[in-house]
Amino acid sequence: MARINPDALPNLEGRVVRTNKVQKTNKGGRTMSWSILVVMGDGNGHVGAGIGKARAIPDAVRKGEEDAKKNLIKVPIVNGTIPHEVLAMHGASEVLLKPAAAGTGVVAGGAVRVLLEAAGVHDVLAKSIGSNNPVNNAWATMKAFAQLKTVDEYAALRGKSADEVRRGSAENAVAVKEESGDGA
Repeated sequence: MARINPDALPNLEGRVVRTNKVQKTNKGGRTMSWSILVVMGDGNGHVGAGIGKARAIPDAVRKGEEDAKKNLIKVPIVNGTIPHEVLAMHGASEVLLKPAAAGTGVVAGGAVRVLLEAAGVHDVLAKSIGSNNPVNNAWATMKAFAQLKTVDEYAALRGKSADEVRRGSAENAVAVKEESGDGA
């Protein structure tokens, strides 16, 4: 997958998804630091997630934004939704994304919802299965985005035109119906 230049995307916006206060006990006392999950997106199909760690919150947010910009990916969006159903896993978290009809909205929660909104997906059904850890859910969602392909991309992989791929499934369904005797 080609790397996306964040400087070419002027509308990138960042959102903090989760802050985690970490304390390390030393001989002289406790040292506090912050681990922050940040999502960057332009609302037009580009989204990335990253974690920043620092002793101060603003520094951690800045580092998280830099990491998210390094991990930007392009999400294929067809008529405001994703092109097909996808299931992805990271650690004990599993995320299921399904395309939805226009007007449904984003039916998701937590980190998955933030990533979908940052990507610019308007209609989608999502379910988080297993662990509800926001960091693992974010990485599972990013893996799901990476698995998405449009009809044109599938057609190119198969060496066919997009119309042949679209028509093929309808023609096969008619042929199966006629063979089973269910045809009219």
